[in-house]
Amino acid sequence: MSTATTTATPPVVGLFDYLALSDAVADVLRARKAGEAFAPERLAVPVPGGVLLCMPAADGAMAVVKTITVHPGNRERPVIQGEVTVLDAATGERLGSLDGPTVTARRTAAVTLLAARRLAREPGGPLVIIGNGVQARGHAAAFWQGLGVQEIVLCGRDPVLLEAAARELAAMGVTVAVTADEAERDRLTARAGLIVTATTSSEPVLVDNVRDGAFVAAVGSFTPQAAELPASLVERASLFVDDLASAKVEAGDYLRAGVDWGRVTPVENVLDDAPPRPAGPIVFKSVGHALFDLAAARQAFKTRR
Repeated sequence: MSTATTTATPPVVGLFDYLALSDAVADVLRARKAGEAFAPERLAVPVPGGVLLCMPAADGAMAVVKTITVHPGNRERPVIQGEVTVLDAATGERLGSLDGPTVTARRTAAVTLLAARRLAREPGGPLVIIGNGVQARGHAAAFWQGLGVQEIVLCGRDPVLLEAAARELAAMGVTVAVTADEAERDRLTARAGLIVTATTSSEPVLVDNVRDGAFVAAVGSFTPQAAELPASLVERASLFVDDLASAKVEAGDYLRAGVDWGRVTPVENVLDDAPPRPAGPIVFKSVGHALFDLAAARQAFKTRR
């Protein structure tokens, strides 16, 4: 296992405030519960090698439409491409646009950060991330900034990609270790307090050695056929989701395990009461939702003003 370090680097807070964005996510979830923010299920259209996704959302002040493509097999081009169009909800005036992949990466990490802030028993880590792509880097930065996690390890199969991810994070002021050794990965996940799976794998990438009390976030898969987590872990864990309706049709980690949806709690239900202390591991499944793009637009345009 190796560690990438750097000197004289800007802090990650100067690049993007994940903590504030996680608060913005909480605000739009509260607004939805109050009937003040709205978003339908996303429209998914198959295209060769991937899928085209269209996701609108609105509240009383702002509306967004995110249109992106996801091509998991892309190697020379980004896996996710597209943009978020931001509108004044009262007049329809176009306020501007945001890069779709950037919004997706940052708001997804902020949603996971929000869940960890409310649910994790050991928010200080150590954190093990399985993956080396955009989502893996975003979650490392978010947990570094939002929870103060200092011990972070990225696990993957390609040492070159892992080292590149570590260098990119180091340039943001985030120090991580990396390993491409599967046996070492399994030893790390067995002791970790925080685990994130952020891959495009359709089959489990995490073995069921997770200890009770550990917080596991599965953020990579978003189809009913794909699962990053083994069914045995899902069966013994306390289960949470970012959006219940979307999870019921897209969360392969839960669908393939045949979960009883009465066991699954949406994160919006744990925002304002005392944090729950469930038994066993804590699994948070994220599939994404247009409301989170609305939260990112709120934050981005508030910052611009």
